[in-house]
Amino acid sequence: MSPTLTRRRTVAATALSAALLAGLTACGSGDDKPAASGTGSAAPSASAAPQANLTVLAASSLTDVFKTAGAAYEKAHPGTKVTFSFAGSQELAAQVKQGAPADALVTADTKTMDGLKAETGDAKIIAKNRLVIAAGKGNPFKIDELKDLADTKLKVVLAAPEVPVGRYSKQILDAQKVEVKPVSQEPNVRAVLGKVEMGEADAGLVYKTDSAKSGDKVVTVEIPDEQNAVASYPAATLKQSKNTEAAAVFVAWLSTPEAQKILQEAGFQQP
Repeated sequence: MSPTLTRRRTVAATALSAALLAGLTACGSGDDKPAASGTGSAAPSASAAPQANLTVLAASSLTDVFKTAGAAYEKAHPGTKVTFSFAGSQELAAQVKQGAPADALVTADTKTMDGLKAETGDAKIIAKNRLVIAAGKGNPFKIDELKDLADTKLKVVLAAPEVPVGRYSKQILDAQKVEVKPVSQEPNVRAVLGKVEMGEADAGLVYKTDSAKSGDKVVTVEIPDEQNAVASYPAATLKQSKNTEAAAVFVAWLSTPEAQKILQEAGFQQP
């Protein structure tokens, strides 16, 4: 082989090797670094919310439905745990003002939530409710309407006036000029219902959703819409939360079709 031919083959081999190396380098960089326009730069969806242990302060009347809702939320958001603390809305407000370690708040009225604007994010109504008369088992006193509660022979129990359901109760009784002297004033709606269920009271004013959960322990007496009050349930994140993003995703979820279906199946009305 001539020296000239040898030099030509050497140059060609060198060029081919360089081309192959460049191609391999290009392929390697594509595997190691995702493109800037790929999913890595997209905003996380609700289902991709950060995992967290959330604590939610919620009104007593949400006790049963939120247990169901919480389980559904955890199933849809693996790795997230939701713990609820239930109490009267006024008690929850006091806990928030005292800096209780929590991430979100749901009250049974807008007045309580409005008083916490410095401690919460923007609130949104997630459900509504109405009042009913819960009469003792079998309704032995034949209670049919609000004015029947004025009978002095009856033992009527109400929520305290600073409690949302107590405030709604006073509102509708005053509007109908019905004077009731309660045998006790309770700290939340569940306590009112419990007194009637145990026979310690003949009747009480509670939310429709609570009375419905009592089965045959009480008799539910409907109150006409024109004599009734509508309870609104606002939800908001707490500024003191250490899980701000996860808390915001949970609060937003409460307005989704899935959560609304759970609330409405429990008797709550649409926001």
